Amino acid sequence: MAKLPTGIDGFDQLSQGGLPRHRTSLIVGGPGAGKTVFALQCLVNAVHRQGAPGIFVAFEESPSQLMANGATFDWGLADVVAKKLFFMDAHLSPTLVKAGDFDLVGMLAMLAAKRQEIDAQWIVFDGIDVLLTLLHDATAELRELYRLRDWLADNALTAIITAKVESQSPTAGHYGFLQFMVDCVVRLERRQEDRISVRTLQITKYRGSGYAAAEFPFSFGPSGIDVGATEPLTIGHKASPQRLSAGFDRLDAMLGGGVFRGSSTLITGVPGTAKTTLAGKFIESACGRGEPALFVSFDESAEQIMRNLSSVGIQLKAHVKSGLLRLHSARTEGVSAEEHLLKIRALIREHRPQCMAIDPLTAIAKAGALGAARTVANRLIYMVKDEEITLMVTALSETDGPEGEATELQVSTIADTWIHLSYLVRSGERNRALTIVKSRGTSHSNQVRELILNGSGPSLSDVYAAGGEVLMGTLRWEKEAEESARKLRQRVQFDQKRREFEFAEASTNAKIKALQLDQERQRADLALYAGEDDLQTASLSQRESELRRRRGADPAVTRVKKSGNGAAR
Repeated sequence: MAKLPTGIDGFDQLSQGGLPRHRTSLIVGGPGAGKTVFALQCLVNAVHRQGAPGIFVAFEESPSQLMANGATFDWGLADVVAKKLFFMDAHLSPTLVKAGDFDLVGMLAMLAAKRQEIDAQWIVFDGIDVLLTLLHDATAELRELYRLRDWLADNALTAIITAKVESQSPTAGHYGFLQFMVDCVVRLERRQEDRISVRTLQITKYRGSGYAAAEFPFSFGPSGIDVGATEPLTIGHKASPQRLSAGFDRLDAMLGGGVFRGSSTLITGVPGTAKTTLAGKFIESACGRGEPALFVSFDESAEQIMRNLSSVGIQLKAHVKSGLLRLHSARTEGVSAEEHLLKIRALIREHRPQCMAIDPLTAIAKAGALGAARTVANRLIYMVKDEEITLMVTALSETDGPEGEATELQVSTIADTWIHLSYLVRSGERNRALTIVKSRGTSHSNQVRELILNGSGPSLSDVYAAGGEVLMGTLRWEKEAEESARKLRQRVQFDQKRREFEFAEASTNAKIKALQLDQERQRADLALYAGEDDLQTASLSQRESELRRRRGADPAVTRVKKSGNGAAR
């Protein structure tokens, strides 16, 4: 089937291309559902994107009222009307008096002439049920509606008819047969859920074409209606190998080098665990690299955020003034999750950030149905990843135990990195702890680190375990002081033992030296004694020989003197 795109974000995806070309579509809904806006937005987009002129036949409001209402959107309606859009004022005066029979022949003849004049391709009959109430005859009403259908077919126009529905009724008043006559039926509904106004859109019929038949939320934004269409079944997010700083070096080290560009990081924890601080440090780091950044905060003003973060060394004000950082603060109560998503999408289109933080994402569940908030949270993360924006979101945990790590929005499964913050309360002291639950694609630390906040920014202390237990705060300081004193005592005792050993060694060496000297003395005495003995023996022998010579006696026979061991001397 040939189709014409409406230009309404999300609807063309649900309808697989837009409204049927040269056929009639019916838009039904209660008061305030958005029927007129939907129809007028289709005509404006046709002029802007296709250059296709159109006719708007108004049975309820005057053209001046429609122009005033349409001016609230960024359509440039006045310029469109001046060029290729014609408004026919067909609304009925309260003083109208009906006399005789009534039909649409005259009005259709006027429209045919105008269609040829401007070469119109689209036409809208807004609130046709108001006109048909003049007939007060079911047979006549059916006749005129079929007359209208045939006229539309003969003039090859793509037509939109809007009609009211009664409260709690799925049909257009007593014009239920309209839904059988047309080729496409779109139902708009506005209802209250948990004191929040929720708008939904559903395609209930589409001849000759497939379509998404479920009910989808929609919102009004600067450009008109924005339908919350589901994401494609296939996921085509790019996987960049580039790493970015998560805020500071020690956290990057725990993450194996930082977070991947275009990835999503979830920070969970109870109030006061420094979730906003980590998100602010991430944004400050991005601005420090010169990358545009967006910080979305719920229920806390931008001035408060900048003041509070400055107390821990995170300075954002300069980046806001330079235009590199955009801070957006919003109230969550009284606004549906879909409207928050629409606003965030508009901010992304305006600022084009490379890094983004949302604090806290769980705030969108404070008003309205939790199921809708979960859907929006998932769509938001996928939308940001489609834009290749590196995202960090915070989520509030209800309890500080292991059972409180899960998020009520159920986004932990689609986040690439999950950082959990908690408290460790012991001995009358509360300390913050950080652990990484998961980090896809990287070898991350499994240690619990103490998160410390001071004037120079957040930091992580080294793991300190005693007896298999991680210690933090004062307990850690006391244990470190005790360990330091123990090591000091050991060092003093070692020095004392070393000196005692050196003294004993010196004493032993002195004794050895004395013994060696005494031994040398004794050897010298022995040598002296032996020398004196030899000298005495030689002297006696010489004297005896001299006496023999003098007496003329025979020479004496030399005798060999033996030593004590029998050796000859």
